[in-house]
Amino acid sequence: MGRCELAYGFNDMKIYSFEKLNFWNDLKGFVKAIYSITEGFPDSEKFGLTNQMRRAAISISSNIAEGTSRVSLKDQAHFSQIAFSSLMEVLSQLIVANDLGYINNENYIKLRENIDSIARQINALRKSQLAKSNP
Repeated sequence: MGRCELAYGFNDMKIYSFEKLNFWNDLKGFVKAIYSITEGFPDSEKFGLTNQMRRAAISISSNIAEGTSRVSLKDQAHFSQIAFSSLMEVLSQLIVANDLGYINNENYIKLRENIDSIARQINALRKSQLAKSNP
């Protein structure tokens, strides 16, 4: 893994393998969007749906990062599967939030499109990891 100068001013900062994944920045943006959208949820959901959605969303990027630290490609694929499962958890919660009127249809559709894109990328990563582990 190489060193590079990053746009935000840190010199010689090591870039880890998960940061090099094209879709990891998409994941960060998705997490931010979930945090932002849940800000508008009712206070009564603070320890319910808000907390659950946020925890599941952050779990996606965290599991991708943790998986890349594993030596075995099968272990890496396992963490990619967990990330995908957390993504589906967020989707389920998003559907409920939309049904309850906590988010409008426009935001629901945008987030769902993000989920579709992220799902494809996680699945592609997992398939690659599994294919490389079984030559």
